[in-house]
Amino acid sequence: MEPGKQPPPPHIVLVHGAGHGAWSWYKLKPLLEAAGHRVTAFDLAAAGTDLRCLHDLCSFDDYNQPLLEILAAIPPPEKVVLVGHSLGGMNLAAAMERYPDRISVAVFVTAFLPDCEHKPSYVIEQLVEKTPLAENWEDTKFSTFGTPDCPLTSMTFGPKFISDQLYSLCSPEDVALGTILIRPGSLFVEDVSQKEPFSKERYGAVKKVYILCEKDIVIVAWFQRWMIEANGGVDEVVEIDEADHMAMLSTPQQLSESLTKIAAKYH
Repeated sequence: MEPGKQPPPPHIVLVHGAGHGAWSWYKLKPLLEAAGHRVTAFDLAAAGTDLRCLHDLCSFDDYNQPLLEILAAIPPPEKVVLVGHSLGGMNLAAAMERYPDRISVAVFVTAFLPDCEHKPSYVIEQLVEKTPLAENWEDTKFSTFGTPDCPLTSMTFGPKFISDQLYSLCSPEDVALGTILIRPGSLFVEDVSQKEPFSKERYGAVKKVYILCEKDIVIVAWFQRWMIEANGGVDEVVEIDEADHMAMLSTPQQLSESLTKIAAKYH
């Protein structure tokens, strides 16, 4: 950098969760920009306003393609602050494995946090096995897509599941927005269960911060703590006591302040 020239502000890339899109960051993005950050919020494949539908995808890699394209276009030596929500933690992990040198820190917001010992699907399978969510999908509808050789399971969150669990502490307006905009999604378990564990040399080498949302009743707080302990490589844990699963909607100011501090520390 030239003497006297100011470093560029941290570039924060926001990765949404299953069924959602860039729209889910609508409260957080302006708060982060007001704090001086560059912010990229985008749609993963067949999500948000992306024109593909779920049946166009054959794998998790297809779903994650837009994130990998963003990171591929980052000019060295620039690095981004990568933030993932919920299933977005799996997108982060795959991106960290592919582009570890382009990420200054990965922030998991009540997100799946895989380790380097088990197959990537392990944490998803453990959530389904260990928590009431396995018996309490309410009006979520499941179906099959993909190919006969690699069938995948889709899920469409119902209004009751959205209001009671995903958006449990959100405003009625945000519940209505989610009910209107959420699209069918997938956890891609059948696909990611066939992949090798993420490596310590790449995924494991990237700095990790976990934002624990205490009032989440989907990925419950004790399960978030279990993932953090099992991972063994989390550099910092930040807790937001009043956040439900949708922290960017229920506690946007607290989340923005947390991300601003993290970006300043690891940028």
